[in-house]
Amino acid sequence: MYIKKQRLLTPGPTPLYPPALHAMMASDIHHRTEDFRKAYRSCLADLKEVMGTANDLLMFASSGTGAMDAAVSNLFSKGDKVIVCVAGKFGERWAEIAKAYGLDAHVLTVPYGQVVTPGQVEAALAQEPATKGVFVQASETSTGAAHDVRAMAAAVSRTGAIFVVDAITGLGTMPLDIDGWGLDVVIGGSQKAFMIPPGLAFLSIGTKAWKFAETATLPHFYFNLKKEKKSGEAGESSWTPSTALILALAEALRYVKQIGMDKLIENARLLATATRAAVQKLGLELFSPGSPGSSVTAVRAPAGMDSGVIVKEFKSRFGAIIANGQGSMKGQIFRIAHLGYFDFADLFAMVAGLEIILNANGFPVKYGTGVAAVEEIYERAAVAPQTVSA
Repeated sequence: MYIKKQRLLTPGPTPLYPPALHAMMASDIHHRTEDFRKAYRSCLADLKEVMGTANDLLMFASSGTGAMDAAVSNLFSKGDKVIVCVAGKFGERWAEIAKAYGLDAHVLTVPYGQVVTPGQVEAALAQEPATKGVFVQASETSTGAAHDVRAMAAAVSRTGAIFVVDAITGLGTMPLDIDGWGLDVVIGGSQKAFMIPPGLAFLSIGTKAWKFAETATLPHFYFNLKKEKKSGEAGESSWTPSTALILALAEALRYVKQIGMDKLIENARLLATATRAAVQKLGLELFSPGSPGSSVTAVRAPAGMDSGVIVKEFKSRFGAIIANGQGSMKGQIFRIAHLGYFDFADLFAMVAGLEIILNANGFPVKYGTGVAAVEEIYERAAVAPQTVSA
């Protein structure tokens, strides 16, 4: 109780994979040498492999928002009609980027905690056949909800529009068949399921989207997809890269390949399932019960309690950092992450801490109730199968 280890338990940045952190110490390497080109090519190839796509893969030294910006500025022209799905803070970001570049955006907005349905997208496309693009978050981290990307993609594929998916927290937490479903642009970031610090953004881009790049007229310079594709083919980035993060990513990708992307996704799903069971056993309410994702679970604070109290108590009592609500949900929900380098031991401790915090702040719960719910999920998923096979 006197020693408190800081634990980063947010949906981004996420806990760091230790060998990736160690790999960063070798970053005194020049980025225009063959040694670095080997590392860069390896990252691009391994990203394509774990993402499961044959499409081109490009990488930038930026946050994930940089790749979102690039998808708009490289593929569209001022006045192009687009559909933007807004179900939370990050959907609002798509709308803000579209507005900044002068696109004619039809914004499909639903209340926080809900999702835009494939039917809404299909209806909007039918209403405006000249639509050039549809933008969505695979996983809306601000609310814990996940969109039906597959069904949306099917609707978009029947039109001339391209489907642009922010999968920054979707990659590694939910199935995303990029090529099979026809996801024209898929965006990721380093600080989520890939277990390294913030600062790298990447995107896959397919043939249909590349055709849009031939006619797009919006200005861009640093985020230049054509230039980055040409540089990547030569084993380099167009601009000075984050050598430390690329070395870290190479190590993290080796780990993901070792355990398998499907197992990484299953890990997040099991943690999310156990978390939902635990908080409900404790008498708390899920914020997005209809379409819960596996990147993060959003939980309503008890009536009369600011969720910021729970967030602060995790930090002061246990040295743990969890996430408050964002935007209009600040003070109303707290968010428990599951993506990347999280395991069940993390969750046991987190739920036990939550029980203590709730009791200390006037919301009585029986100690062990939530932890037991997590243990039951773990037992069914891990202990029982091993016993049977033995």
